Amino acid sequence: MTFTDKPNDHIKDVKTPRSPTSSPKGIHTTPPKSPRSPKSPRSPGSLRKNTRHSISGRDGRPKKGGCGGKGTWGGLLDTEDDHVIDPNDPNYTSHEEEEKSVPRTSPKFEQFKKKATVIVEEYFDNDDVLSTANELRELEMPSYNYYFVKKLVSIAMDRRDKEKEMTSILLSQLYGDVIDSSQLYKGFQKLIESADDLIVDIPDAVDVLALFIARAIVDDILPPSFLTKIVTDLSKDSIGFDVIKRAEKGYLSAPLHSETIERRWGGNKNRTVQDLKIKIDDLLKEYVASGDIKEALRCIKELNVPHFNHEVVKKVLIMVMEKRQAESCLLELLKRAAEEGLINSSQISKGFGRTIDLVDDLTLDIPNAKMLLQCLISKAASEGWLSASSLKSLSSNTERQSVEDDKVEAFKKKAGSIIHEYFLSGDVSEVIRCLESENRAFLGALNAIFVKKLITLAMDRKNREKEMASVLLTSLCFPSEDVVTGFTLLLEAAEDTALDIPVVVEDLAMFLARAEVDEVLTPKHLEEIGNQFFEQNSVGNKVISMALSMLKVRLSGERILRCWGGGGSYRNGWTIEDVKDKIGRLLEEFECGGDTREACRCIKELGMPFFHHEVVKKCLVTLMENKNERLWTLLLECYSMGLMTTHQMTNGFGRMAESLDDLALDVPDAKKQFKNLVKRAQNEGWLDATFCNNRSEVLDNGFR
Repeated sequence: MTFTDKPNDHIKDVKTPRSPTSSPKGIHTTPPKSPRSPKSPRSPGSLRKNTRHSISGRDGRPKKGGCGGKGTWGGLLDTEDDHVIDPNDPNYTSHEEEEKSVPRTSPKFEQFKKKATVIVEEYFDNDDVLSTANELRELEMPSYNYYFVKKLVSIAMDRRDKEKEMTSILLSQLYGDVIDSSQLYKGFQKLIESADDLIVDIPDAVDVLALFIARAIVDDILPPSFLTKIVTDLSKDSIGFDVIKRAEKGYLSAPLHSETIERRWGGNKNRTVQDLKIKIDDLLKEYVASGDIKEALRCIKELNVPHFNHEVVKKVLIMVMEKRQAESCLLELLKRAAEEGLINSSQISKGFGRTIDLVDDLTLDIPNAKMLLQCLISKAASEGWLSASSLKSLSSNTERQSVEDDKVEAFKKKAGSIIHEYFLSGDVSEVIRCLESENRAFLGALNAIFVKKLITLAMDRKNREKEMASVLLTSLCFPSEDVVTGFTLLLEAAEDTALDIPVVVEDLAMFLARAEVDEVLTPKHLEEIGNQFFEQNSVGNKVISMALSMLKVRLSGERILRCWGGGGSYRNGWTIEDVKDKIGRLLEEFECGGDTREACRCIKELGMPFFHHEVVKKCLVTLMENKNERLWTLLLECYSMGLMTTHQMTNGFGRMAESLDDLALDVPDAKKQFKNLVKRAQNEGWLDATFCNNRSEVLDNGFR
């Protein structure tokens, strides 16, 4: 827009980019004079509106905040502070009272807004999804991603069909990995709320925004329930209400609506999401008919959509529930794809998570869908290619209500029998099978009772059974909240248990500490349990205090793992030295020219994910001693496959930092090398943000 009015002819022509909320070209409005709109009658638009929505860097106030100059009515801020908002004012907006009572946005958010706008414009110029994803991720402000969604769509609404299609494709590919579902939901919610402003500049805003929402639902990045939930908060006279109704009745209710919506903007890619879904369906049907797993893996690889592999996982799970006879071959496909790195752990978890979200709808056609899905989760977790702790619980609120006393008593007796047989046989898979049979509804209350029964019986036995109990607890992959409830029940009954087991405090503390080392519980869960036993002299408080003390000791993980002689392995009887020796030998073999995939397989076969920090430490030692970059490549591969977690990486680097002084005797520049390795690891995103703070003493002693 070019300002050419004579009263301001001393100002040079300035061209500003059109924003989604700027006035349409050629339209000039003359707002009535008001103490809240101090602009020249010749100037278009409301100053307050343009100030709130402009994406340019210009400040619309008089220079130096001037008050009383020619053509002004005094200081804007002075006027607004004393002004009482009048809903009858023509320039009144529904958000003004809220804006007046809420402080202005933080500088951090303002910085994000500017960078987000630049990222959007660059994406429309270069059409580089990967680069855009990396730039958004590097901002490290995921709580503001909703604004990126809003900005991206609002700018695209005023562009060509090419940019609209690019926007839908970008949102689909960022969903889950860069922008989580809640942020995307909030972004579209904000768009609906600003529809009254958008229509000022975009006459067909209702139709375009409705199509964006319909496309997001078809692409499975926005739930269909978005329409019904959001409409309850809208006035029937609002533009947002019209948008929702247009999306629902104009697009999503039409025959063959998916194909129509997918192709509405023509597309700038050869394939649409619907095309990919059809290809995935076809390859899975062909695989079930032929059983050729290599061909199926090749087809998945040829799709070349690693960001969309969660759809493969979801389709497989639904097909397993529909065709029980094909379960073994379909699960084997997912297992092989995960082991070969074709589908990464993030996509595996995302596929299971999406299926959990759909399970209520699936029960309409598959009555026992919830039970079947829980069985699939347990199998995948026991085989090691799914992290069940990252999934939401399948148990609904009704299922988490108290269970009938007779059902609890019957389950307790059966649980005791299952545990006794396990102590004799050591067969983890048989325990899982029996539990699935006894707890078909997967009630959280019964899971908690089993945890309590298992540890109570183990405490009254030898170290062998205690070790087996911890190994079983790791293998069951119960939801974390069920394990927390189980330990809470144990602590509540601790005083009675002490009558039969005098060392109940020491044993329970060790079980709690071991659960954290095994990553069955997190430090936050331990804190949650402790908050329920705040009385100083209670048994529960003593147990929590002792467990926390055990975990603070230097090299606590190794000591806790071997407290009962088992070393934490599924192969009861391994000592910690045995495990270290095995890790050392497999790394030596890899260093001499071994295959990266084979090394990862060997690490996985150790069956000790809670001890992977030792692998990290040994890799770093060898890397600094022999300057062999192959070890760094191995760590990269382990992290990308999900074999190494950030927690284990941080622990490994922490152990290395603690032993730097000893290593420096053999490697004089060890501290300098470690400094460089820490920087590289931080760039890869391996380390917790608190790593350097926790090791400040080591850092000050020489390698910062």
